[in-house]
Amino acid sequence: MKKDFFLAAGISFFFLSIGFALLHADYFDYGIAFFVALPFSLGYVLGSPTIKKNSWYGLIGSLILFCLILLGNNLEGLVCILLAMPLVLIAILVGFIIKALFSLGKKSSSPNNEYDDLLDDNLLKSSVVPLLIVMIIGTIEKQMQLNPTQIVEVSSSIVLPYSPMQVYETIKSVDTLDAPKPFLMQLDLPVPQKCILEEEKVGGLRTCYFEGGTIVERITALEKGKLLQMDVIDYELTGRKWLGFREAIYTFDELPNGHCKMTRITTYSSHLYPRTYWEPLERMGIEQEHQYVFNNLEKDLSHAY
Repeated sequence: MKKDFFLAAGISFFFLSIGFALLHADYFDYGIAFFVALPFSLGYVLGSPTIKKNSWYGLIGSLILFCLILLGNNLEGLVCILLAMPLVLIAILVGFIIKALFSLGKKSSSPNNEYDDLLDDNLLKSSVVPLLIVMIIGTIEKQMQLNPTQIVEVSSSIVLPYSPMQVYETIKSVDTLDAPKPFLMQLDLPVPQKCILEEEKVGGLRTCYFEGGTIVERITALEKGKLLQMDVIDYELTGRKWLGFREAIYTFDELPNGHCKMTRITTYSSHLYPRTYWEPLERMGIEQEHQYVFNNLEKDLSHAY
């Protein structure tokens, strides 16, 4: 029935919009309330043992429309949405199943038609309390700072058949990055285009340009051919307010055969919770950024030497 479709679509879109508005108004964190409690409550509101196919279509349609609006207005990136979607869908499904199980007893004591009419009449009213509970959870989570900023270090290494000084000279400043892109970068993970070193000394600035912004680094320690350590002092990347970059380090170790083992260390901060879900995905994204830089470095070294 069209009524089932539009009712489910309207409630779903309203829940998602309210949650995202509270998130960007800084009443919510990128935490349990937004990624778990909100979709769980949506599934709970829509759940019933007599769920109709059109209601599923309405829910799915609203999710797709909402994601398109986020993408179209550069509020979030495609990778962020895709990575969040499994967590959101699982929470919706769990809420849906729990509500359906609770409703079985009521259904068994009422004729089918009477029970379905009761669901339709009360669906809008019954959505108010779960939404209020989510808002309370989000406010408590925010005010009590239950989700402290996490500082994470990601390290990747590569062995190159060149001397440490050759590798250092090639990576310190890169006019053009152009190499095979890992999977997430083929979607919309930020792609670095070039990195320019303004002054080769402690205190000097190194600016990396991306398709969606810039990252500015200040050198804090420098030993040519051994260490290049930088603090990130400014960054602008579209739609990634939940992620902060702290430090970038390159180390260059000479191996017994004269080759170089270069290690790239990225230190970043994250506001995303639950951490058991998000941290492995964050690490995967950073590692793919490292791999892209490594791919380009191998190409540049082969052309230079």
